[in-house]
Amino acid sequence: MDDFIRVTGARLHNLRNVSLSLPKNKLVVLTGLSGSGKSTLAFDTLHREGQRQYLESLGMVTGFASKPAVDSITGLSPSISVDQHLTNRSPRSTVGTVTEVFTYLRLLWSRIGVRPCPGCGKDIPPSHADGAEADEDAEPGQRPCPHCSAPVPELVMGSFSFNKPAGACPACTGLGEVIRPDVRRLVDDGKSLAQGAVNGWNAKFTDWSVPVLRAAAGHYGFTFDVDTPLGELDDRQRDLLLHGVEGPEFRRHFPDTDPPATVSAGRFEGVATALLRRYSDRADDPEYRERAERQGLVKQPCGECDGTRLGAAARAVTVHGLTVVEATRLALTDLAGWLGGLRERSGGDEWPLVEPVVADLEERVRRLLDVGVGYLTLGQATPSLSAGETQRLRLAALLGSGLTGVLYVLDEPTIGLHPSDTTRLIGVLRRLRDLGNTVLVIEHDLDVLRAADHVVDVGPGAGRHGGRIVAEGTPEEVARTEGSVTGAYLSGRLRAPRARGRGGGDAALLIRGARAHNLKDITVRIPLGRLVTVTGPSGSGKSTLLLDTLGRAARRHFHGAGEPPAEHDGIDGWEHLSKAVLIDQQPISRVPRSNAATYSDVFTPIREVFAARSRNRLTAGHFSFNVPGGRCERCEGAGVLTVHMHFLPAVEVRCPTCKGRRFRPEVLTVRHEGHDIAEVLGATVDEALTVFGDVPPVATRLRRMADVGLGYLPLGQPATTLSGGEAQRLKLAKELGRRTTGRALYLLDEPTTGLHSADTARLLDVLQRLVDAGHSVVTIEHSLDVVRASDWLIDLGPEGGAGGGRLVAQGVPGN
Repeated sequence: MDDFIRVTGARLHNLRNVSLSLPKNKLVVLTGLSGSGKSTLAFDTLHREGQRQYLESLGMVTGFASKPAVDSITGLSPSISVDQHLTNRSPRSTVGTVTEVFTYLRLLWSRIGVRPCPGCGKDIPPSHADGAEADEDAEPGQRPCPHCSAPVPELVMGSFSFNKPAGACPACTGLGEVIRPDVRRLVDDGKSLAQGAVNGWNAKFTDWSVPVLRAAAGHYGFTFDVDTPLGELDDRQRDLLLHGVEGPEFRRHFPDTDPPATVSAGRFEGVATALLRRYSDRADDPEYRERAERQGLVKQPCGECDGTRLGAAARAVTVHGLTVVEATRLALTDLAGWLGGLRERSGGDEWPLVEPVVADLEERVRRLLDVGVGYLTLGQATPSLSAGETQRLRLAALLGSGLTGVLYVLDEPTIGLHPSDTTRLIGVLRRLRDLGNTVLVIEHDLDVLRAADHVVDVGPGAGRHGGRIVAEGTPEEVARTEGSVTGAYLSGRLRAPRARGRGGGDAALLIRGARAHNLKDITVRIPLGRLVTVTGPSGSGKSTLLLDTLGRAARRHFHGAGEPPAEHDGIDGWEHLSKAVLIDQQPISRVPRSNAATYSDVFTPIREVFAARSRNRLTAGHFSFNVPGGRCERCEGAGVLTVHMHFLPAVEVRCPTCKGRRFRPEVLTVRHEGHDIAEVLGATVDEALTVFGDVPPVATRLRRMADVGLGYLPLGQPATTLSGGEAQRLKLAKELGRRTTGRALYLLDEPTTGLHSADTARLLDVLQRLVDAGHSVVTIEHSLDVVRASDWLIDLGPEGGAGGGRLVAQGVPGN
């Protein structure tokens, strides 16, 4: 039997007719500069062909899974991918639900939970007479209270599910948060209605609304003056405008008067009420919901359940004094300790009843601890997880599968991991290998590379300068290969930049008494005019300190808006700064039409270049795929059509009219340096630089993107497919283009995510230039390259979760 996966003639995307042999049942690491072709080889070639061959062997139709551009692949196993893209962004999804740990907790609480009787208040012991509580969909019946005989509902698993009516909080339907209008953003109190006081109302809609408002006011016996600033309106007029004739806020003024029957008679819906209704009606339209939130809707914790998602009855049930809500708020390390003590606390017939449930719970939690996410809680929403955390949750599930003979393809599982946690992750990867699987990992971390059985270095550059195998073999063999940038870092021939030794002045920010989440009332000094790095194990409190405390406080101080900062006593030193810029890993847009070119503002001057070249009097608008005119109207400029498959997931197919090129034929006849607008959108940043190098408005923006390590990124890549690190570097590139006066504070959240050591050095050069210009840069980082280059370190820990939140050390690296 062949012990290798043999690839011959792979030429997808930028791969240059690549041929190589990967050893089976080994830990294989693919590395190389960002954009060199690693993902194309691992996911688009090996993983896709593994899936296609497996489905074909089952006799399934695989027309939707075309064969990748490769001559042949032999020795391939069925493949499972674990990538960085979060597939479940439902607000109802939590760590507990995706890992199924919460399912077992609900079973435990339904079996042995104790709750107070709503009649007499005495504790009602659990009943195991019919075992119905083990049925996920069982309807709760009734049983008499043993003390007062009042009927009380039976406890079933659904009683503790926020996704079922039996357990969900009725006020927020199990979401834990509600949508409310932010009146300060919705209307401008300094303006009148005639002056455009309502955010989102144009002049035409205002003209239509004014007669309805006046008719409504007349129906109730008062007047509405459209020329009076909203801040001078009385309560009746203001409530009518915001909440309409049927809103309880307005009806309290006229409880005995029926509202008008028709719009012409004054049936006005209200600015806030209408916005809330449209927001609810268009739940599947992320573009509209994003726009509505900008217009004046905010999410707030539900006041009824205090954000716990569960109804009052479920929140009152305890197992040995612990409610299920309290259990979901424990760090997984603490939950493991509580589960370990259940045997001693359980007496009589209780332990035999729950022993199998607890055994499964302990095993699932142990796997989560093994992959380094012990600091997470079960109640944390899945959309709030980083790419690395999501991937490690998937890894934990794979550890329990018991499959052998599988090809696992992973995309940078060390993202967000402190170096102290990397050793544990390497152990997990080796366990998967030792089960008899081939583990193929895309990775830049040098510790993972040194632990690999086989390393493949793809390069030597990115984009069209990549796509070749530069080196392969054991880590030692790659380290000795001349011409391999990865090998140079492995061997120590190349090293990350060192700190520049800036002394700096006395100016500093002082965060006093930070105590949100797991922070232990710490006071932290951040010297200004330097490159400062906040380090510590995952879950030690870095994000709470830098983003939730300092970042939110900065927004409030400089812009007077945003969420309130996390709990702390105060921050001193704002007088030394002119502004603060928070650049985090949140998606730049949830709308697929947004891409690297549109977000960075480089697409506007590109379209102007093409409009100037047109002989058919085409304007810049004709070269936009977002508005009618030059775009293909069959797909409305998307390049693809969505085919709904009824009970199957929707499938995107290439538009048959424009063949995926987005534009009408006459638009595509206009060329610049031999390229049409569709080809420019398909080009990488580095490739576009060669085309527009003599166009300063375009070249300047492209060069900023290349400087932060995005030279490999296609201009037309949808924003929804960008990783957190890519989104952050794109935000940084855009921010670098703004004219800044005074001294700014830049806050970044792991900007090196997904970067090779050589790319990290390039990004560090950009950050160092910001500091040299007098600004202050503060980053959350695990990269030792960044740590070594920093002027000041703040180390939190010593552990994650409850064991973290302390200031372990701060000062100059090495001191």
